[in-house]
Amino acid sequence: MRDLGVGFGYVMKGQRWVGRHGRWFGFGLLPGLVTLVLYAAALAGLAYGADDLTAWATPFADDWSSPWQGVFRGFLTALLFAFGLFLAVVTFTAVTLLVGQPFYESLSEEVDRTEGGDVPESGLPLWRELWISARDSLRVLVRVALYGVVLFALGFIPVVGQTLVPVLGFCVSGFFLAEELTAVALQRRGVELKERLAMLRGRRMLTLGFGVPLTVAFLVPFVAVFLMPGAVAGATLLVRDLEAPQDAPADVDGDAIGTPRA
Repeated sequence: MRDLGVGFGYVMKGQRWVGRHGRWFGFGLLPGLVTLVLYAAALAGLAYGADDLTAWATPFADDWSSPWQGVFRGFLTALLFAFGLFLAVVTFTAVTLLVGQPFYESLSEEVDRTEGGDVPESGLPLWRELWISARDSLRVLVRVALYGVVLFALGFIPVVGQTLVPVLGFCVSGFFLAEELTAVALQRRGVELKERLAMLRGRRMLTLGFGVPLTVAFLVPFVAVFLMPGAVAGATLLVRDLEAPQDAPADVDGDAIGTPRA
């Protein structure tokens, strides 16, 4: 259970790191701001055209009498927009990391550089890194969707569905969010998705302590924009912990003794 606190500590350490390196904080904001503008434009377009799309998809309701046609299509329009908003929240981090791959990779390298030791580089061309990132993000989203279907079904169980299932949902989301964020540093180290997942499962409490608080915060994309640089920095620091010998003694801050500091 101690790892839960250590994981949350990396959330705070990452935010403190970008606070001490203001130039990198501003540098890391750019991808999130670009993605936020794109998502806002997409949602505005959906809101503007949702009525027409619903009417086009339900021609059988053209002859329905009032008020049933309006109620039916109004409900579908609201459902369509809610689904679009849900997709935006679920995919925002993955798309931001994909858009900001060069930015976040440079930020992650700087974290490794300031913390001392090796600064791993993938050595791959940018297009190859983007392809790997997009492929792995899609694989993660498929896993999240499968868990989501199971949890949705369990949600209909009385009591359990209203208590345990939401908690499990945040844990699943937190685990895979941590995977997305640590992928920036681990991909530079040549660690494939299967190995990354195994590493995170091996320190499950540490991973949840890092990912779950960020999941709660990232429910608001605007907040996610400002937390993203620190989240990537914190994920890089967490990766350094995952790579450290597990029997190394730790100090009160959760760092292995002898680990260089900035």
